Amino acid sequence: MVMVTRQKMKVRRKRRSGSSARLRGGAIRRSSGFSRKGRRGVRPSTGKRYAGIPLQRLKAKAWAAGARAAAQDGAEKGSPQMQACFQAWAQAERVDQLPFTALLTASLAYRRGYAHAAGLSKMWIPLPLKGRASAIVTASNEEQTLPAVLAELRKLPLHEIIVVLNGCDDASFTVVDRDPRITRLSFPERLGHDVGRAIGAAIATGDILLFTDGDMCVAAEDLAAFLIAIDRGEDLALNDLTPHLPRFSQQDEVTRCKAFLNLALGHPELKANSLTAVPNALSRRAVRTVGTAALIVPPKAQALALVRGLKAGAPISVDVIRKNRLRTSNSGAGNAVARMIVGDHLEALGEVMKTEGVRLRFSTIGRSELAKVRNAR
Repeated sequence: MVMVTRQKMKVRRKRRSGSSARLRGGAIRRSSGFSRKGRRGVRPSTGKRYAGIPLQRLKAKAWAAGARAAAQDGAEKGSPQMQACFQAWAQAERVDQLPFTALLTASLAYRRGYAHAAGLSKMWIPLPLKGRASAIVTASNEEQTLPAVLAELRKLPLHEIIVVLNGCDDASFTVVDRDPRITRLSFPERLGHDVGRAIGAAIATGDILLFTDGDMCVAAEDLAAFLIAIDRGEDLALNDLTPHLPRFSQQDEVTRCKAFLNLALGHPELKANSLTAVPNALSRRAVRTVGTAALIVPPKAQALALVRGLKAGAPISVDVIRKNRLRTSNSGAGNAVARMIVGDHLEALGEVMKTEGVRLRFSTIGRSELAKVRNAR
């Protein structure tokens, strides 16, 4: 009987250790990198204190912390105060080191707890940003969508929101809220999105520059991923469109140009992700390195950033392909926008060839080596 009991105890111990190992392994897999669809590039470190802890416990902890912060006597209640309190709490509890999904979960729960205790609503989404963030929005006759775009941006702890209105003959100017964080720049002629972004970047004062368009409403929770990626050390945070693209044989010339540029510059992991697509974000270092004028040609700015050793990644996937408003200039084979983007990539390749050589990151293979490779197939 004793022998049987000991044997059973050994089996039970093995089962327990095996199940706990599986749980630990699952927790590690869940906590690595950006777990949102399309995360590639940015892989932030995880806070060990929360490794493996269910998100429900993290939410409860964050809610309680937010409620305590709002209940402090003498503290001014409002979004700026909540942001400051959250930053201090996130750093002390190492929440700022969590993967983005867990960080966002804690952020939203903290906001709910703070708002409940303070009796407030419509508060920012607090983020543990070390630097100040600016958003640049370009718009041309976007009176129908611009208010929703700005409403999402106002949910973020942005230092400033710069709206560049160009060629507007509708009510786009008047629909922009009189928010103290918003600066309106209005140009009577149509400049185009790229020129508008360059102008916005030239006057922006933030350490992080977030770019989006007035005709495309992106949720604040998704935009937050780009801010966090730059704040954690990336210089270029690109929108990961890879999950929304067809297979290579069915891709258009624009998509192939984007992928080839990244491949030629030694960054195949970026695939077809490009500064041409919004939303995206840049660090202040990236803006200083490439210059605001280069932003007029987004592939050129991206190429200069990559050849000069800046860090690039694609932290999250936002499907802007279906959201993109179809116009006569951007639809149909060989349309005007497609031709312009292809030309931008040729200009980008020509610019970096001046310093990197015509072969870029490709190596020259001799005839004998090439014959060996061909014959080995």
